[in-house]
Amino acid sequence: MSELIAEAKAIAVLEACRRHGILLATAESCTGGLIVASLTDIGGSSDVVDRGFVTYSNGAKHEMIGVPAELIDKHGAVSEEVALAMAAGALAHSHAGIAVSVTGIAGPGGGSEAKPVGLVWFGLALNGKQPIAARHVFDDHGRASIRNAAVNTALDMLLKALS
Repeated sequence: MSELIAEAKAIAVLEACRRHGILLATAESCTGGLIVASLTDIGGSSDVVDRGFVTYSNGAKHEMIGVPAELIDKHGAVSEEVALAMAAGALAHSHAGIAVSVTGIAGPGGGSEAKPVGLVWFGLALNGKQPIAARHVFDDHGRASIRNAAVNTALDMLLKALS
């Protein structure tokens, strides 16, 4: 059932981008490309999806989309600051007019009291506007559950920004 919901959201995002005449990019860490995959699973998406950056490592975040290494050192990869920089970097390193980013802790390990498993930061950048961020802590029902929840949340953010 959740796959059908994600597919409907992905179709709605693509249609909204078409209405606005803009391309879309993603910068993904904990989702490993699942957001852009949910969009490119839809036939005809190539007219809207510009690119997806899978920036799983800190080095990739810096090298591919220009996230300052000092920002990661100071705040950690899973932070509001890095999510914002990822979204802005995806926009700057693409032809897109809108970009979404995701960085989080999908588990099963890697969490702490301050940053538990299930913590995901999202960033959204739209040409001509200040990037915004959102923090979610998803229930830990396993790695796949957290990653799927992150995909759905990212699609929701895109839809809200384009409505």
